[in-house]
Parts: sequence; structure tokens; C-alpha cells
Amino acid sequence: MPTVKEATTLEVSRDRLYATAEAAEAFGRRLLLAHGLPEDDASIVARCLVRADLRGVDTHGLQYLPHYLDRVRQGLINPKPKLDVERVTPMVGRLDGDNGFGFVVATKAMATAIDMAREFGVGIVTARRSTHFGMAANYVLQAMDAGMIGLVFTNASPGMPPWGGRDPIIGTSPIACGAPARNDTPFDLDMSPAAAARGKVRRAARRGESIPLGYALDKNGRATTDPNAALDGGVMQPIGGPKGSGLSMMMDVFCGVITGAACAGEVGNQFKDYDRPQDVGHFVMAMKPDLFVSKDEYLKRMDKLAERVHGGRRAEGFDEILMPGEQERRLEAKYRRGGVPYNVKELDALQAEAAKAGLPPLQVSTSPLS
Repeated sequence: MPTVKEATTLEVSRDRLYATAEAAEAFGRRLLLAHGLPEDDASIVARCLVRADLRGVDTHGLQYLPHYLDRVRQGLINPKPKLDVERVTPMVGRLDGDNGFGFVVATKAMATAIDMAREFGVGIVTARRSTHFGMAANYVLQAMDAGMIGLVFTNASPGMPPWGGRDPIIGTSPIACGAPARNDTPFDLDMSPAAAARGKVRRAARRGESIPLGYALDKNGRATTDPNAALDGGVMQPIGGPKGSGLSMMMDVFCGVITGAACAGEVGNQFKDYDRPQDVGHFVMAMKPDLFVSKDEYLKRMDKLAERVHGGRRAEGFDEILMPGEQERRLEAKYRRGGVPYNVKELDALQAEAAKAGLPPLQVSTSPLS
């Protein structure tokens, strides 16, 4: 995740062009409509992709769209899934994703969980037969916008070994959690149990860049700075050794084992497995924040947490202490004003998709818009 300082440095780079968030969303929506998605679903996918770009998570942003569209063309993503949540109990539901876009499946799951939580205080929905759902924070923010605490898990294709092993069995499966607040510093955490998301390694490979030591091992189990060596039979490394490995397994229990989705290394790799759907599993929960204390007391306590975090003594080399998600919100505000930066190479692939579909290109600027 780039810091604000790093993002500023990127903006003066010659390999960046800029588009408004509205233009980027409309461009993505047109491409998705051209591939058979209904209007509402196309809007969800485009919005989720661009929201990732706005928050600095460009590894899960619009640059992924050509890849998703290719999987639609090959029949591996269903553009028009039939999504009905089956109630297991009044507070719990399960959803067959029908191999649809994970963005649409997870949004439907969280919307249903929110409705349950409004009535019963808590709502939980699981999904199976889904696909990659991009930035997990999208669905946490969906819960927070409804005034709810959100918890979002997904499993992923094998890309990381269990601690002590060399074979990729577990995924770089994210865990996301969000809690609304009265002030401008709510809590929204979105993290991978790996040292870095695999998307960062793929991005480095596309751009001809190296990766930091500690991100990955090559196929011989040696630490590498070569993203291609990491992707060619290599594995990602977990954060905190056995702790990251354990968190990834926990994602597989909640999203694979109990949901009926693929698990234990059987989730399809969207970049390699073109002979079958992915069968990704999701677990989402929405909860009223005032179940145990009053709403006013909850908000006071959230404010207190943020104030204590911000007011703590800073370690050497740090100018400030931030709440999880605070940096991403700053970037979003900045990019909504000045335009979303896109890498030229990745933009070329997007423009090629538009030309292939007979659609107008994404309108971009060579410099920030404000």
C-alpha cells in the first residue's frame, strides 16, 4: 500500500496518466455491459474496481478488468448469475454465487446481512461458487455506510505454504473489518496474511520492477526479489511466520470448509486455471454497533480510541500515528480531486479492450486535474 508521500512521488512520474473517478467508473461499466452484465451488476463491479484505485489499492483496481473480461469470454465467469440467499436461520443465510463476479456476490451477501442485522442485531451470509472479489474493504465500507460493524473474509487460490512447508496450500486470503465512528476516523482494516498481496508481485512483473526481500520465495525455496521467479513456481511468505499462516487457514475454515466452497488448496487460480471456475468462498457479517452499549456510548468510545491512537508518543521516524484505513481515506479524497493515476502500460490494455468492443477510450490527462 503506497503512503501519501509515495503516491505524490508517483504522480510526477512519466508513466502515469489521470482520469476522474466518474470517467473511470463509466468506462468500466460500458465494458462490462458490452460483455453481458446487467446494468446494476456492471455498476457494482466498476464501482468496486475504481474504489480500490481511489484508496491506493491499484493491485485490485481497474487494471484487472481485461483479465476479468477474458474469463467472461471463456465462460469462467457468469455475467448473469442467479443470486438468491437461502435463509438457514433468521440471522444466517447462504448464497450460491453461480460463478458470478465476486464483487456482485459479496455485495449481495453483505446487503442481506445488513438487512438481517437491522432486524435481529447480527446477520451472517456465506457464499460458495464465487470468484475473486477484489478489495475486501469494499464490503466492509458497505456495512459501515449502513451504520454497521462489518466483518469480511474470503479464501483464495493456493499461493502460500503453511508455516514450515514449501508447497502452496493456503491462500493470501484477506481479512477485513470495519467499525463506524462519529468523527472522521472510523476503523477499517483490510489486510492479507501474506507479507504482500500477490497482486503486488504481478504488478511488479508487468512493469519490469523488482519486489522487496521478504515478499516471496522462488521455486527452490530461496528468498527472491524477482517477481517472475516468485510467480513461476514460487510462493508468498506469511506475515509473522506461523501467525500469518494460521490466519490464512482460519480464512479457509470460514470461507471454504463450512461453506461448501473449494478449500485446502483447491480454489482455482484465476491466472492459471482456465479449465474450471474458481469456486471461491466468502463469509460476511454485519452487526449493530450498539448491541451491548448505547449508540452514544459506542460513539464516545470509538472517538476515545481514535484520540488515544493519534495522541500517542511517536516512534523515531514517524510524523504521525494513523488508524487503520485513515491513509486510504486521505488518498481517496486526494484522487477524487486530482484524478485517479493509472500506469501507462496497464492503461494500454484497458484502451485495447475498449477498441475491441467498439467503445470510446477512457479519457485521460497527462497531469493531475487539480
